[in-house]
Amino acid sequence: MKILNLEQGSDEWFSARLGVPTASRFKDIITPAKGDKSASYKGYMYELIAERLTKDRENFFKSEWMERGNEIEPLARASYEFMHEVEVQQVGMIFNDAMTIGISPDGLVGDNGGLEIKCPKPSTIVKYMLDGGLPLEYKPQVMGSLMISGREWWDFLAFHPLMDFYQIRVYRDEEYIKKMETHLNDFVDELEINYSKLKK
Repeated sequence: MKILNLEQGSDEWFSARLGVPTASRFKDIITPAKGDKSASYKGYMYELIAERLTKDRENFFKSEWMERGNEIEPLARASYEFMHEVEVQQVGMIFNDAMTIGISPDGLVGDNGGLEIKCPKPSTIVKYMLDGGLPLEYKPQVMGSLMISGREWWDFLAFHPLMDFYQIRVYRDEEYIKKMETHLNDFVDELEINYSKLKK
């Protein structure tokens, strides 16, 4: 594991993750429910190869709610710290030893935990509250964060300043992580082979 203390969203941060599969997109490599190979597997690979060839991001669209989420994420983190009487450590990126896959955690908590913050529209938080559990679409991201960081648990926090926040603590699913590791290794190998065919 290698930690880079870069400011998230900075040019250096974007450069460090360029062309590298990261946890927020692991859902494009494995399916959230069963950990099978995703139908988006090839498309995501082509996107990463294009980033390496152009040395530029291909996908940088941010919706209105994504922009707003970035703005209020510090408030969400501070609220979490106050509620749990902890200090959240911010880091830029965490890579595996080979620097072939990475995560950009919203925070590390103590020696064993991590934090993923989402700031969606209120109706989405209502859905999370009524459904309970970790929203399935974020399972690859959270399990990937646990896999790469080696930590025991990860708190998923859905925050809106006018609502009670929704939080659930997620522990390692070793069976799912094992499937994930296999598919990620295959993805990285295939990515390198295909990139080597095209690079000059």
